[in-house]
Amino acid sequence: MLSRTVAEAARDAGHDVTCLARGRSGEPPEGVRFVRADRAEPGGYDGLTGEFDAVVDVARRPSEVRSALAALAGRVGHWTFVSTCNVYSDDATPGQVADTAPLVAPAPADVDESDQENYGICKRACEVAVVDAMGADRSFLCRAGLIVGPRDSVVRFGYWPDRLARGGEVLAPGDPDRPVQVIDVRDLSDWIVRAGVDGLAGAYDGTGAPVPMREFLARIAAGVGVEPKLTWVDQEFLVEQGVNPWAGKRSLPLWLPLPEYGGFLRRDVTRSLAAGLRTRDLAETARDTLAWTRESWRPHERDGGITAEDESALLAAWHARP
Repeated sequence: MLSRTVAEAARDAGHDVTCLARGRSGEPPEGVRFVRADRAEPGGYDGLTGEFDAVVDVARRPSEVRSALAALAGRVGHWTFVSTCNVYSDDATPGQVADTAPLVAPAPADVDESDQENYGICKRACEVAVVDAMGADRSFLCRAGLIVGPRDSVVRFGYWPDRLARGGEVLAPGDPDRPVQVIDVRDLSDWIVRAGVDGLAGAYDGTGAPVPMREFLARIAAGVGVEPKLTWVDQEFLVEQGVNPWAGKRSLPLWLPLPEYGGFLRRDVTRSLAAGLRTRDLAETARDTLAWTRESWRPHERDGGITAEDESALLAAWHARP
C-alpha cells in the first residue's frame, strides 16, 4: 500500500520515479520506470544505473537494507527509511518524542526478519545501517504509525467505517477518552516525497496527532454519513469475554489494554507537524476507505473485527450485568 502510494505521489509531483520490486503484488503505477528484481538475490541492484537524488526504502529485512546501501549509498543524495513505532521499547508512557524515546536493541547481525516477533528489532537494525552508511545528515528515519486509508487490506481501521455505516447499536471498546493515532497513507506518502526533496534528516514519527476514541469514531461516522448509537464497554468485560485487542480474529480493532499500552497510540508528533507532515480530516479517510472496502474487500479476507452476531451477543451480555 505505502510503496505504491509513494510512487504515485512522487510521479504526480513531477519527479522521475524508478521502482525496484519483484512484482509479485502487482504492477507499479503507470508513468514510472519499473525494474523487476529480487533484492535477496546476487545482482539484485544491477538494473539501477546512474545517480539518484533520493531513495525511499520500506524493507524490513536488515540484509536487504545493507545490500541496498552497499550498492547505492555512494550515488544517492538522501535516504528515507520507513521504519515503525515498534522500534520503541516503552509502550506505556504517553507523550514520547521520536528523537529522545528509548529504543529496542537492534537485531544481531545473524537475525533477519522472519516472524512478527522480530519486526521491531529488525527495523531498528535497518535504521542503524542507514545512518552508518549515509550519515545522520542524509538519513530520514520515518517511524510510521498505523497506516490507514484506501488499499489497506488489514482489517483494523477499515472495520470502523464498515461497522458504523451498517448502523444500529455499536459496541465501542474501552475508555472513550483513550487516545488513538493513525496516518492516512496519502498524507504519509506526500510527506515522504517532500522530505526527500527538502533533505529532511533525523528520526520523526510518521503519524497523526492523537485524538480521543470518542472523537475518532465521531469523525468516522461523519465521513460515512451516520449518527451512530455507541455503547461503551469496559475493557475488563471485553477481556472476560475473550475479545482480542488491536487486530485479528474476534478482535475490536485499535482497542489496546491500559495501562500497558497507554503510550502506544499517544506519541507527541509536534516535531513531525513542524517538519511538514500534513494530515487530513479523518472523515475523508473514512469515506474513501469505506468506498475501497466495498469495492475490493472479499469476505474471506475480513479476518479482523467481530461478527454482527457476536457483537449482538456481547451487547446483550453487557446490558444484562447485575
